[in-house]
Order: sequence, then C-alpha cells, then structure tokens
Amino acid sequence: MSPTPHRRLALIVLSAASLMTILDGSIVTVAMPAIQHDLGFTPAGLSWTVNAYLIPFGGLLLLAGRLGDLIGRKTMFLAGNTLFTVASLLAGLATTPGMLVAARFLQGASSAMAAAVVLGILVTLFTEPGERAKAIGVFSFTGAAGASIGQVLGGVLTDALSWHWIFFINLPIGLATVALAARVLPADRGTGLSAGADALGAALVTGGLMLGIYTVIKIEEYGWAAAHTLGLGALSVALLAGFFVRQATARAPLMPLRVFRSRNVSGANLTQMLGLSAMFAFQILVALYMQKVLDYSALETGLAMLPAAVAIGGISLFLSARLNERFGARAVLIAGLALLMAAMGWLSRVPVQASYVTDLLPAMLLIAGGGLVLPALATLGMSAARADDAGLASGLFNTTQQIGMALGVAVLSTMAASRTGDLLARGMTDAAALTGGYRLAFGIAAALLLTALVVAVTVLRSPAPATEHLVERTPV
Repeated sequence: MSPTPHRRLALIVLSAASLMTILDGSIVTVAMPAIQHDLGFTPAGLSWTVNAYLIPFGGLLLLAGRLGDLIGRKTMFLAGNTLFTVASLLAGLATTPGMLVAARFLQGASSAMAAAVVLGILVTLFTEPGERAKAIGVFSFTGAAGASIGQVLGGVLTDALSWHWIFFINLPIGLATVALAARVLPADRGTGLSAGADALGAALVTGGLMLGIYTVIKIEEYGWAAAHTLGLGALSVALLAGFFVRQATARAPLMPLRVFRSRNVSGANLTQMLGLSAMFAFQILVALYMQKVLDYSALETGLAMLPAAVAIGGISLFLSARLNERFGARAVLIAGLALLMAAMGWLSRVPVQASYVTDLLPAMLLIAGGGLVLPALATLGMSAARADDAGLASGLFNTTQQIGMALGVAVLSTMAASRTGDLLARGMTDAAALTGGYRLAFGIAAALLLTALVVAVTVLRSPAPATEHLVERTPV
C-alpha cells in the first residue's frame, strides 16, 4: 500500500466506519422494547436482533481479514461499507421479525468485512511511531464514543421518530464514508485469491456458533433435556470440533492452532469470552429492566446508562495505559474484573421499585472496571505473539470478543426469560416476575466474572516490560 497525501482525511474515514459499526452494536439496545412491540418478537427471540449481528461479525472476522490480504484491503473496506449501508436500509424498512433478523445478519457480515481491515490500513498509513500512536488514539476514542453515543442516540431517535431511524441514521454516514474512502484511501493489489482463504473453516465455525446460539435461545421453548436441545447442541459441538480438525490439517488454515501454545494468548481469550459475556449482557438486560419494570422511556434509559459508557471510555483512554505500565497488565485486569463482579452482584439485588441513585447508579460506576479489563486483556493476549503471528493473535482477540458478547446475550436472556415464566406461573405480577428473571441473569453474570477472575489469577502471567511496551503499539 503506497503512502497517501490525505492521511488525516483517511483517518477520519476509518474512524467514521468504526464509529458506525460500534454505534450499530449499541444503538439497538434501548429500542428493543419498541421493536418487540411493533414486530411481535417473543422475549427470547428478541435477542436475535443483537445475535444476528454479532455472530456473523465475530465468525467472519478472520476470513474477512484474510480476504483483505488477498484481494486488497481498500477493496474489502469499500465492499463492506457499501453492503453495510444497504443492509441498514433493509433493517429500517423491516416489517416482520424475519426481515429484521436477515438484515441484521447482513449488517454483521458486512461489518466484519470492513472492521477486519481497518487497523491494517491505519498502521500502513501511519508508519512513524509517534504519529501512529496518535492515530490509534483517535481511532480508539471513536470506539468509546460509539458505545456512549449509541445508547443516547437510540433513545432520542426512538422517542422522537421511531425505531426505524436507528438504522436509517447509518445511510448518510455510510454513503459519505464510501465516497471519501474511494478517493483518499491508497490502493493495494493484494496477493491474489490463489493463496486460499479456508472458506470451509469459516463455514464450520460460523455455522457451529449460529446453531449453538439458536439452540440456547430455544431452550425456553423446548427445555434443557429435550431432543431438540440435545440434538442441535451436539451438532453445534460437532461443527466446532470439525473446525478445529480443519485448522490442524488445512494447507492455509484460517486460525493456525499454534497460537494456543501461549498460556497468555489462550488465557486472555478465555478470560475475555467469559468477561464479555457478562458485560454485554449487562448492557442489554439492564436496559430491558429499566424500560419493562421501571417504565423508563427509551431516552431516559439511554441517559441512565450514559455514566457507565462514559466511565468505561474515559478510563480505557486516559488511565488504563498508565496503570498497566506501573502495576502490570495482569494486576490491572484482576482489579477490573473485581469491579465488574461487584457491579453485577449489586444488580442481582435490584427491587421492583428501584431508585436510580441508590439501586442503579453504583453499578453504573462500578462497571467502569471494563475500562481496565479490555486494554489489559489486549496487552496480555498479544504479549507472546511473534511478528508473523501478530495479525493472527489480533484477529483471534477480536473474534472471541464478539463471540463472548453474542453468547452472553443468548444465555443470560434465555435464563432470565425462563425464570420470569416460572415466577409468572406461581402467580407473581409481571413486574415482580421480570425483576426475578433479571436478578438471576445478573447473578449468573457475576458468576461468569468470578470464573474469569479465577482464570486470570491461575493462568495468566505478566509479560516482560519490554514486551508490554511493544504490545501497546500493536493495534488490536
């Protein structure tokens, strides 16, 4: 990829694309009750408005990154953003649950196409260490901004217009991004499709994960021991096992298994999957609790959750790097997990008639531990990567992040819905039954974080200081 005279404008384009992707992951959360009411989603099926986006996004990141190397990163970026814009239009026009889920799946796949190559383009544009650090800082800020803005913007658009506009808002951003990217991003030819991209491996892992999430969501309808659950669950495990067999034998595997020889790489990815399962499910479930039990509007919900998003973004951008340097990534990770576990434990006692200041705000502030957890995990997960494995380790880290989010939503939403159904059958009011379901989910989230904490303490090791400084310059 040749240098470009429009590097600052290119950085804006890349950051805008990242903002749009992250925004779309969070903006839908506060609009979920309105979507459920208009389109007739079941409580468990509603989680597919999130999962249908996250599963193809996480499952296709590795393949999309490899294809970017083969056909050119600019080509992949433009194709991904164009398809994402079209999918956003389809999502906004959806009139049935099936239409919306299909559009969300297309959004997830196209997001993977764009997101997988963004950092590769960025680090090629900014080769001087000081400039690269500043560019990555700007790019990282868009991630925190997307999480913060998404929930508030989702509430504003849903209340002022309708939930359809949370998808229509992507159209002007997408069109502008594609138009500018075509002009300012440098062209690269790629190495050619003849090198191979392990499409079979991508199909196995994506199919296995999709089927696994579907199986979990349907547990409420069929039960844990039903033939439907056990049969599809076994098929999902078989597909994932086939993926690992394929990676061990493929000429050009999607994910060479040597990466798992490092205990920091394996431990950090396992810790991330457990931790993100709890953190992202918190974002979904606490929004539903505030709207369905406390009768908050979509806008009020977004504003109520803003302290959590701002705290996570602020700490990750301005504090975590200093703490990692002084105390080590492992110690910072353990502290962050402890804060997150306290937040979920606090929420596991929420009452039917809650006060925001005393019952919710403390958890919103404790969730700032996420701003310590994610950068520390990135440092540990990349610490043992060789130069020729850095891209693979980065792709694996992003993939487990997305998968953890999707699994958390599926499992905890299903458990909450099942508990709510049991309590309704016992004669409890709707509000009390819903609260009981959310309490159980928050308690399970706390248990997941405790498990992540145990993995962090027993498996992870602090990398050498020199390695940590190298990793801080390695984008994830």
